[in-house]
Amino acid sequence: MDDSGDSGRPQPGAGGTAPGPDPDNGKPKRPAEPGGGLLMGRPFGVPVYVAPSWFVVAALITWVFGGQLDRVLPELGGARYLVALFFAIAFYASVLVHELAHTVAALRYKLPVRRIQLQFFGGVSEIEKETETPGREFVLAFVGPLLSLVLGGVFYGAMQLVEPGTVPGVLLAGLMISNLIVAAFNLLPGLPLDGGRMLRAVVWKMTGKPMSGTIAAAWVGRGLAVTVLVGLPLLTHTGALGGTAQDIGGVETVMDALLAAILAGIIWTGAGNSLRMARLREHLPDLRARTLTRRAVPVESATPLSEALRRANEAGARALVVVDGQGNPKGVVREAAIVGVPEHRRPWVAVSGLAQDLTDGMKVPAELAGEALLDRLKATPATEYLVVEETGEIYGVLSTADVERAFVKAMARPGA
Repeated sequence: MDDSGDSGRPQPGAGGTAPGPDPDNGKPKRPAEPGGGLLMGRPFGVPVYVAPSWFVVAALITWVFGGQLDRVLPELGGARYLVALFFAIAFYASVLVHELAHTVAALRYKLPVRRIQLQFFGGVSEIEKETETPGREFVLAFVGPLLSLVLGGVFYGAMQLVEPGTVPGVLLAGLMISNLIVAAFNLLPGLPLDGGRMLRAVVWKMTGKPMSGTIAAAWVGRGLAVTVLVGLPLLTHTGALGGTAQDIGGVETVMDALLAAILAGIIWTGAGNSLRMARLREHLPDLRARTLTRRAVPVESATPLSEALRRANEAGARALVVVDGQGNPKGVVREAAIVGVPEHRRPWVAVSGLAQDLTDGMKVPAELAGEALLDRLKATPATEYLVVEETGEIYGVLSTADVERAFVKAMARPGA
């Protein structure tokens, strides 16, 4: 199952904040690798991870497909499980191709892709930004199922070149069917599936409102979850998916119900997450650098901390900016460093020893807001930023802690 896009957008307070400075030297840490399992490679510069849950599914596929091979090719004996393991790996290689289709399309549209992860029920392409138009959204969603359909056709063509009833014939038939199932399943019109993103794009195009498309596709996704939960065991029990009702025992019924519950849970949760993140994006314009900035007072580097704090208290300010003799900003005094200095030592500690040197990335325009503000903070990890006017004049200091609190507040609003 595919869930490209929404889940990949890191947010402050939810694992996507820029790392803070090293307490030993005050320098920002390098952003960590996204992680998520065993790193398999970096096609197109995007890391591909295999989650631990994949090994559980690979073992399950090997066991189930091995049992089927015993009925079709009994002469294989124990070797059928090696063939079944090869099928599991080849199937997930097909899933990787499906995800790479999303990745290539995203990169073509200049959308950053954080990682690809192969996991329990398929793969996830974590695309960090929303598409700008419904047309691009539709294409980005459709290319995955399209590649799965193409792979199904390729395997069907290869089947014509081998003897049916042989190991290659059975493997190619299994890969053809599995890719067609992946394509059909992902084309179902509900989030978080690709078909849901396509439905979102259509409604977005019709209404001119991306949020309307998200709401429609999310609720259809929840309906799909209920349908899977109830319908999959019912179809299997009645023999509609192969076999007869008499062939199905108690263990198979329990397994079908468990599979349906897991699938339904994934779809329901994914639809809910997509809806919540879309509603949260509606509040992103409320995150403005100007309104979140703390008032700051300029102090020269040799100023004792106690004197700097006295000036800040008199001015009603909550931050300190270190300036040179001409008043040009050189650094921002870190709040965490101030807290770490005992009060009796503050007259003897100069603010320069508690400041983080300013870089160009740490200077934030006061008018920056929304996703552009978050992207700016993410590009240069720090705990405090200098906020400046268009003229270059100091406006104040922006703390990532304040941004995170604003995000939490937005998430707590009704409907978010």
